[in-house]
Amino acid sequence: MNRQDRADAVDREMAASLLPDAAVRALGRWWSENASAYADGTPGAHTVRYTPGRWEQITPWPSALAPTSCGGDAGVSRAEVASAVADALRREAFREALVATYVWGKGKRGTPGGSGPATLHKILAAEGLDAALAHAITTLSEHSAKAAYAGLQSLVPEFGPSFYTKFLYFVGKTVSPATGPQPLVLDRVLARRLRSLAQTVGRKTGHDPDGSIARWVWRDSNWSPHRYAVYLSFMQAAASQAAATGTWPPDASPDLLEYALFSASWT
Repeated sequence: MNRQDRADAVDREMAASLLPDAAVRALGRWWSENASAYADGTPGAHTVRYTPGRWEQITPWPSALAPTSCGGDAGVSRAEVASAVADALRREAFREALVATYVWGKGKRGTPGGSGPATLHKILAAEGLDAALAHAITTLSEHSAKAAYAGLQSLVPEFGPSFYTKFLYFVGKTVSPATGPQPLVLDRVLARRLRSLAQTVGRKTGHDPDGSIARWVWRDSNWSPHRYAVYLSFMQAAASQAAATGTWPPDASPDLLEYALFSASWT
């Protein structure tokens, strides 16, 4: 088998086995510790801290975020970002939607040196940004999360999948895909979680004894649209698997699993 055939074989094994027992137990522990915070079965209450004053160069600035003139730090939850994005989409203010998702995604990481605001400023100045965002939203509504992802890949300089999947995730709270799963965030942390699982499966089955295939497909960035689709399908199935255990909320959305895998050790 060539490299892609081996990757496909590992994907099939992962889809069949899903989360190992140790991961399911870890998720159960995570839920027992966090059930009161996410009682609705969603990560809507998940709040990120950011420093508004460090983003003063950024326009348009969503009203849902604290004014950049205010001192100190502020917090914004997933539910608040989803509401801000829904409002922006109604007005076709796609840049506002992008800013809200980017600030939430960046939080305080990187902002002391200005990398977060500086990078966002470059993205907002990119030629064709408005058309790219509008096309992604239309593609999501008429096709799938995979197609919307493919349409944004390598299109806008500095705007990589760790951040445009956040944009698609929040857009997906208002605009449902015509086919396939809802979009979810995929970043380096989550890719490494899936890489670890793929390496275990690859060793057990002999399809990837040295883990090189897992490192290739679940690399730290620039995942293919096919890989994003594999991720979404896996997460949807794994959420159902976790719900069937009785230690995970039965009506939980897949993004609760995404947040749990991101925020805690699960192996």
